[in-house]
Amino acid sequence: MRWLDENGVEYETVDVMADAAAYEEMIRLSGQELAPVIDVDGEILADFGPEQLAGFWRKFK
Repeated sequence: MRWLDENGVEYETVDVMADAAAYEEMIRLSGQELAPVIDVDGEILADFGPEQLAGFWRKFK
């Protein structure tokens, strides 16, 4: 989330551990049980670090 904040990206945080429906949605979207997962216009990036996020985000600029 720090990378998103540092780059001025607005986002919504969903606590999938506290919300069973959100957890199931995360699995449906990403095909896995690992977080974090980000969905940008239907493009999914799952279980990532800052380097992967930066590369993923370049597609949307």
